[in-house]
Amino acid sequence: MTWGIIPAAGIGSRIQPLAFSKELLPVGSRIDNGVERPRAVSEYLIERMLLAGATKICFVISPTKSDIIEYFAGGMRDVRFAYVVQQSPGGLCDAIFQALPFIAPDEPVLVGLPDTIWYPSDALAELPDDRFSFLCFPVDEPQHFDAVVSGPDGRVREIQVKQATATSRWIWGAFKLPGRILGELYALWREPGRGDPYIGTLVTEWVSRGGTAWAAHAGTAYVDVGTLHGWRDAVHLLESAEPDEDAPQPYRSIAVVR
Repeated sequence: MTWGIIPAAGIGSRIQPLAFSKELLPVGSRIDNGVERPRAVSEYLIERMLLAGATKICFVISPTKSDIIEYFAGGMRDVRFAYVVQQSPGGLCDAIFQALPFIAPDEPVLVGLPDTIWYPSDALAELPDDRFSFLCFPVDEPQHFDAVVSGPDGRVREIQVKQATATSRWIWGAFKLPGRILGELYALWREPGRGDPYIGTLVTEWVSRGGTAWAAHAGTAYVDVGTLHGWRDAVHLLESAEPDEDAPQPYRSIAVVR
């Protein structure tokens, strides 16, 4: 059984004002009982997690985001959702760890960002269950993201969080790890003086202490829809591409290689 964790507690300040949660921002469309309807941006991540074998999806939300529960009330295909409330803003690490009590040490865990769209849609399915792997994408401006620096063997050396002098053009867009490693990261995060808001700084410290993470350079296109500019890029990407016939119906995805 595989968990998918979706941290969705952020306020989305870069794209406000909105009258709804940023994870429900319409981008593209889907076919529902033969009718084309707007598609929430977070549906793309959920679809990719399902393609990677997720059987349980946990949304981590803030107390004000009940619209996400209402939107996904009927589930998606054969998967139902669980919801955990992050009572106050504490950063990405804190949001992810909110789901930890539900996860067994031997369960694989997928983590992704609900305001992103990336390809290929089945890339997460290629990551192994028994080790910590980052799904990485090439970008032109890595200083705006978390750049993953890895060696020739694919081992992660460090993650540079929004550094102006980033030495890698590969950024992480999602990752997979066993539940026991998620527990190790939580224990490190709980140490006095830490409480990292970013997963990149936490993983860099974990690696420096002997942990092993891997970079999977399997991504081909990545769009952050958390800004108005990114939303325009995503709309353009979807409008200019062909439907992916391998995607499970009734949800339609678009495959693009940059």
